[in-house]
Amino acid sequence: MKKLTSTVLVIGFILSVVFASCKKDENDTKSAPELPPEASFVMDFSDFSNPDDTLTLKGTDSYRNWGHAYFNVAVWSTIIKVGLAVPVAAFVESFHHEAVYHPDVNNWTWSYNFMVGGITHEAELTGFIVSDTINWEMRITKGGQYGDFLWYYGKNSFDRSGGYWILNEKPTTPSTLLRIDWTYDGNGIGDLKYTNIIPGHTENGGYIFYGTATGDMTRFYDLYNKSLDNLTEIEWNHTAHYGHIKDPHWFGDPNWHCWDNTLMNIQCP
Repeated sequence: MKKLTSTVLVIGFILSVVFASCKKDENDTKSAPELPPEASFVMDFSDFSNPDDTLTLKGTDSYRNWGHAYFNVAVWSTIIKVGLAVPVAAFVESFHHEAVYHPDVNNWTWSYNFMVGGITHEAELTGFIVSDTINWEMRITKGGQYGDFLWYYGKNSFDRSGGYWILNEKPTTPSTLLRIDWTYDGNGIGDLKYTNIIPGHTENGGYIFYGTATGDMTRFYDLYNKSLDNLTEIEWNHTAHYGHIKDPHWFGDPNWHCWDNTLMNIQCP
């Protein structure tokens, strides 16, 4: 009987070690949620970003239609690339790092350094699952200036088909700045919308909406100027580069104004 009891105790000890080990391994290897695609945060301005295409090298009359489209897109592109350089760089860098799981709070963090303007910043992106969505928070630290500033937060569906981000302006002005709404189909096709949400701002509600489409015009931007209550629509062929623009305030009519594959004005079909 004594020998049997000892054997049972040994077996029990071995099983407890195995189960504890399995539980530890399960926590250690629990898969992190997949990061939202870069296209959920960074709008594609590439078709309107070639310096050789600017109006400094082209006639302001014969290239007026394309030039007006270029100018409208360039305004938003500058706002994003310059005004949001830190949060954009923080998000893009996250794809180069692995998350750490924290079983006590059931979340994951991506912690890393990134550079903006030659200055090191620290980022901590936190992801946690709530029902069928993933919630995100990005906190950024700049040594000697600010620490753990919640620069943006958001959520997306578990299948990464869509979601949103809310960006705060900056550490010295921590009010809301921009809402980003996005969709994605897993093949790089989707749409992205930046909306001004600055409290009390004259352009609160203004937006730029970018997306892909089927048919002849494969890309589009809709740009809404809130103070003028004016919608500018731009559509173009991503491969051949011809397109058209509609801007009632600028052109004084509701019609499309076209350009060809050399970006020169043409009569719309």
